[in-house]
Amino acid sequence: MSSLRDKEGYLLIDHRASPGLTPEQAKAFGYDPAQVGEGKILETATATCSHCQKIVLLNQARTRERAVCLKCYNYVCDGCALAAAHGESCRPWAQVIEETHEMAAQSFNIKVL
Repeated sequence: MSSLRDKEGYLLIDHRASPGLTPEQAKAFGYDPAQVGEGKILETATATCSHCQKIVLLNQARTRERAVCLKCYNYVCDGCALAAAHGESCRPWAQVIEETHEMAAQSFNIKVL
């Protein structure tokens, strides 16, 4: 059985040889300005929401639990977790793509293998 850690990605932002981001730019991109300024290096794990494909940084200092869909056993972003809490069903992105592919094939009368 795979663990959620197997599904994590990795982000490296290296500003050792650049002016880095201004505090305004960092905030606009959702980063802590102290981590992406001049001479700084940011290394962090990432997770992709299985329902909407949003990539989120896994903040090591986060105190609340990271949302996980118990039906597809994948990380979900806070927005999709909120939608699930209000009754929206599990619909992984792979399922959305498959359904779209089938609808397109039907509209062109193509047999999907």
